[in-house]
Amino acid sequence: MTATIASKIGQRRRIGRGTLQVSGLGLGTAPLGGLYRDLSDEEAHATITAAWEVGVRYFDTAPHYGNTKAEHRLGDALRRYPRSDYVLSTKVGRRFVPRTSPFDDREGWQNPLPFEAIYDYTHDGVMRSFEDSQQRMGIVEIDILLVHDIGRITHGDQHPRYWRQLTEGGGFRALDRLRSTGAIKAVGLGVNEGAVILDAMAEFDIDCALLAGRYTLLEQTTLDDLLPACEARGVSILLGGAFNSGILARGVEGDLKFNYGDAPPDVIERVARLEAVCRAHGVPLAAAALQFPYAHPAVATVLTGARSADELRENVASFGQPIPAGLWSALRDEGLLDARAPAPED
Repeated sequence: MTATIASKIGQRRRIGRGTLQVSGLGLGTAPLGGLYRDLSDEEAHATITAAWEVGVRYFDTAPHYGNTKAEHRLGDALRRYPRSDYVLSTKVGRRFVPRTSPFDDREGWQNPLPFEAIYDYTHDGVMRSFEDSQQRMGIVEIDILLVHDIGRITHGDQHPRYWRQLTEGGGFRALDRLRSTGAIKAVGLGVNEGAVILDAMAEFDIDCALLAGRYTLLEQTTLDDLLPACEARGVSILLGGAFNSGILARGVEGDLKFNYGDAPPDVIERVARLEAVCRAHGVPLAAAALQFPYAHPAVATVLTGARSADELRENVASFGQPIPAGLWSALRDEGLLDARAPAPED
């Protein structure tokens, strides 16, 4: 790894208006919970170790990942390191209880732990989830707490019910209590949609939002409203899903997954066009996909999900790959990049 890549990964950006800072590249741990493919404890541990060795110092997890498996694995690995040397986030909104119903694998977890989720965004639900995460990871100091999967994409017609739990049922009050007492340093949302982040900003003083797959080479509509609002309010975006669930990692010859499902024909066609422009400039598609969102001033970090040490190192190389400025202007000329989107050379 070159000094330039190490410097970029280790570059710190501030979360919100506080003092907490995260590394330029973060590790998301959904794959370590067995998303789409099972992996061993040893493989998960090696992935986290590889991330640490290249300078990643921000780690995100959630009870949902592998039905609590990812939290166990991440905590086991991170306890070897000085607690002041890294930033850790996890999520609330689901409580986990022993499974009483048949396992449903539609969410993609392979060999998850034998628990099932109960959605609970109330004051007591948030507090219980926070304490459970501390115990699972064996780590008391959790830096960032994110409300997981609140919104219409996840809950559909039930969204108003869960939103009331968060607003009227004390969920936001619990987050404020934890932050004001110093139990956590920052609060926010961990979601797949921009609209609910704007709703939360109107109700509560959030520091950040982990947004998956909504500011990428394939999707830039958040430039219309969310990203300008975050920049104006000092709310940091922790950008997940830069590959849109895989299709931007390998292109049209790879895993044709888009936002957790099969990629539709129009997306495949657009990816083929993106690939062609990248190829003409000698740039791997994955490198452009990882580096593009980090150019926006509202984005504090780009999270990469890796299921092996080798995959992690590939992502690191992509994040540090030199990219000629002409690539971004060519993408704009082809109508593949919003003219308002900052590019790394701007």
